[in-house]
Amino acid sequence: MSFENQTIKIFSSYNNAVSINVIPGHFATNHSHISHYIDMTILKSRQSMARSAAKSIANEYVGTTVVDTIVCMDGTEVIGSYLADELTHSGIVSMNQHKTMYIVTPEFNSVGQMIFRDNLQHMIKGKHILLLLASATTGRTIERSIECIDYYGGIITGISAIFSANNEIAGKQIHTLFQIDDIPEYKTYPHNQCPYCQAGQKIEAIVNSYGYSKL
Repeated sequence: MSFENQTIKIFSSYNNAVSINVIPGHFATNHSHISHYIDMTILKSRQSMARSAAKSIANEYVGTTVVDTIVCMDGTEVIGSYLADELTHSGIVSMNQHKTMYIVTPEFNSVGQMIFRDNLQHMIKGKHILLLLASATTGRTIERSIECIDYYGGIITGISAIFSANNEIAGKQIHTLFQIDDIPEYKTYPHNQCPYCQAGQKIEAIVNSYGYSKL
């Protein structure tokens, strides 16, 4: 039986118009092995759900946080655009000259380093940054993002993820729409400590922010 047939839909406790699909199994990411694949394809691509997600995320920052630039990771640009719109309409402070927000995505060079090209760096340097991610499991992507933004002179004022296995990473609070309590069976393991591998269970798919590839 294909693992897709075991898909479970889970709704956010913050907004029942927002949902993700969760599939149990044995999956490998770049950093770890995980017990569940969290499919956010619809959430990131469907206009109505992306807007609903943005509204919920915006509630964490309205009236408390300065945001000049939203840095979007993991294909969250659609949500990021709606988020900028929600924050702007809510009157959130931006220090940019035109009182609007930048929405940018870093690039990864040939050796996997996260970079911002020269034409984007003015949107980072000295700006108040809201970092937006799809998921945070081991926290390595957030740590790399923080290092990159710090290097280019950005000031991180908030971090939001659709799903995070941790409430805090690198000493910074992570705001989420879905938490580990929503998927209590969710587990993540270092590659060399995976109990599924030790039991001889084959990896069902390689997964990342773009989706999955069956093995």
